[in-house]
Amino acid sequence: MLQIKELTITHKKDLRVMLEGFQFTLNPGDKAVLIGEEGNGKSTLLKWIYDPETIGEYAEARGERICSGEKIGYLPQELPHEENNKSVYEFFTEDEVFWEQTPKDLSKLASDLALSSDFFYGEQKMSTLSGGEKVKAQIARILMAKPSILLLDEPSNDIDTQTLEWLEKFIVKADQAFLYISHDETLIERTANVIIHLEQIRRKTKCRYTVARISYQEYISNRNSAMKNQLRKAENDRRHEEIRQEKLHRIMQKVEYDQENITRQNPAGGRLLKKKMKAVKSMEKRFDREAEHMTQMPEEEDAIFFKFGQKITLPSQKVILDMHLERLYVPDMTEHRILAQNIHLTVKGAEKICIVGRNGMGKTTLLRQIAESLLAREDIRAAYMPQNYEDLLNMEQTPVSFLCQKGDKEEITRIRTYLGSMKYTEDEVSHCIKELSGGQKAKILLLKMSLSGANVLILDEPTRNFSPLSGPVIREVLQEYGGAIISVSHDRKYINEVCDTIYELTQSGLQLYEKM
Repeated sequence: MLQIKELTITHKKDLRVMLEGFQFTLNPGDKAVLIGEEGNGKSTLLKWIYDPETIGEYAEARGERICSGEKIGYLPQELPHEENNKSVYEFFTEDEVFWEQTPKDLSKLASDLALSSDFFYGEQKMSTLSGGEKVKAQIARILMAKPSILLLDEPSNDIDTQTLEWLEKFIVKADQAFLYISHDETLIERTANVIIHLEQIRRKTKCRYTVARISYQEYISNRNSAMKNQLRKAENDRRHEEIRQEKLHRIMQKVEYDQENITRQNPAGGRLLKKKMKAVKSMEKRFDREAEHMTQMPEEEDAIFFKFGQKITLPSQKVILDMHLERLYVPDMTEHRILAQNIHLTVKGAEKICIVGRNGMGKTTLLRQIAESLLAREDIRAAYMPQNYEDLLNMEQTPVSFLCQKGDKEEITRIRTYLGSMKYTEDEVSHCIKELSGGQKAKILLLKMSLSGANVLILDEPTRNFSPLSGPVIREVLQEYGGAIISVSHDRKYINEVCDTIYELTQSGLQLYEKM
């Protein structure tokens, strides 16, 4: 059992309270998901639970963590930098639990995670693995230690559909307790039995949390129903209050008029009006007291507002891409290992395509080559969102300085307004990009694309870091986008709602793939 008592976490730089008075108990068999908007402190909470020292650089925490006798396994959102230069073999063998595994144990683990049987002994650098392979390697090492509690930060990021399905079954059937963060709505719907919702309301000046021991679908349904009921009652209370105030105003005006026009020869009438005015004042105070107990309007985080800044169109017969690639190689390898052969891909007009496939097949490598080709073209305006945001973002810049081209006052004001619509606070727009969450970094890249007026988007896992509140907005914007989209994704809702054509990358090339 893991117990957290009265936990408060405050951001050191802007003194924003990210979490206040948080209390929670994780019991055996719990599959608890942390949900909430980007930058609300989900990863910070998970880090603190694993090791309170890990957040000391940017946040301070007060609270109690009780987990005696438990063995905790932790999957960070990104592979730590110090692990990147290790070979796969070094990554595993530096942890002594690796030597406790039998060949049968390793074989089963490799099979479960759709890895080759010799994966654990590979000399390939961790940095050259695909995003999904990195996640699988970390999950494999965690499971070797046989933890009783698993803390997983975005375990579904970048892993292929087959492994996603394995992960879903593993979470549901495992005896261990899980506390995880995910933006994959399908994964949450199929696995979670406890919902922990972290919110920042009133323009991120007030935090609150909700713990519900029900399924995600029930939580969303109950929450929406409660919000509607509260809104209806609050509006009804306000209508009654307006009627009462109008009535009070009419009575008060009548008494004041009579007072002004009463003659001195009618002292009895004057005394009567004074009594009336006293009764009116008493009524006013009573109404004020009752108004204090009116149902409050429901407070919730607003979804982001985002759209492409201008009308984007493409002629239906415009050839965006006509690729013929004999072989696709592993990047940055001394020996050229072939990933796939005979790749043919044609994209015309405002077609929206998605490339799926197993981890390590070379989807990101292929998309990078497509991006290099299209970004050099002058007859189209292409924009690229890589899987690794650091490929394009300067981590030391602020969001405003990264997005500004001229840097004049008018442009800075406009950029700040755009960032505000994406739910950045005044403090956050002044933070270095490296201090922001993965979802906040993704928003910067999307905004950059919007400002560029691009009519072709090349997107590598575009929805991977967006919350369940932001995700539907991003999917709708991309669905309505008038240009072409060439993407790689494992997000089943994105694939079904946004993409027209799906291709699976296999060793023998791209094959048409049915929607999930």
